[in-house]
Amino acid sequence: MDQAVNEALDRGGIADITTVGRNSGKPSRIEIYFHHFDGEYVLTGRPGRKRDWEANIIANPEFTLHLKRGVTADLPVIGEPVTDENERARLVRRARIESWSADPHEVESTLTSWVRTAPFIKFRPA
Repeated sequence: MDQAVNEALDRGGIADITTVGRNSGKPSRIEIYFHHFDGEYVLTGRPGRKRDWEANIIANPEFTLHLKRGVTADLPVIGEPVTDENERARLVRRARIESWSADPHEVESTLTSWVRTAPFIKFRPA
């Protein structure tokens, strides 16, 4: 990977992903937010409902991350769901406070809901 792509990955932010449909087998592309924390890359979203993209990655871990802000690149990656509740809580805190500038007290007051129902997928280059 070139330096510009590495820097874009390290910044995190908005990108697209293309997953393979778990039932249809067809590609599906959506816009999503990703984070970079201490060498780990994570996809996440708001809590409250199941996401097709998350289920697709669980069924078919290989997907494409499409960088589109400042750098354009299509990167093959492999995803893995984050299932450990302590790890999910750590990621919720970091994503909401560091990436989205949420109030730390509000983050703690809604932590249980986020840990139980927000999607969290770690990914790495394929």
